[in-house]
Amino acid sequence: MARPTDDDDEVDLGISLETVATVVDHARALQGLEEGDPETLEEDDDSEAALLQEDPDDLTEETLIAFIDGLNQDEQAALIALAWTGRGDYTADEWDEAIRLALERNEASGTGTYLVGMDMLGDMLAEGVAAFGLSIEDIER
Repeated sequence: MARPTDDDDEVDLGISLETVATVVDHARALQGLEEGDPETLEEDDDSEAALLQEDPDDLTEETLIAFIDGLNQDEQAALIALAWTGRGDYTADEWDEAIRLALERNEASGTGTYLVGMDMLGDMLAEGVAAFGLSIEDIER
């Protein structure tokens, strides 16, 4: 008999939400740098992009790629599947299929470069997590 789902059960995404939140924050900050006007950045000293301006060597595309590539294969596949889910390619009900295809795609390596090359990566990952009824915004950083 199947175990009833209770509200305390969490979905196993194959990667910690803290790790996903780190990638989301970094990707959004990089996107903010690309889109940011230096004058606008100065007006909002607490924005992720403004914080990067203070020490831009801390968070670069290269460091994000290295962080992602440093994850194990299952975590990398989970990030790919979350991005695909957030983009609308898959639903939460199709998670197993997304993971299977992400693992196949991941065999070609270059996961960090692949993901960083996606427009709006941070938002897609956050949307992918939201498809499971979870929120990146609730994760303490």
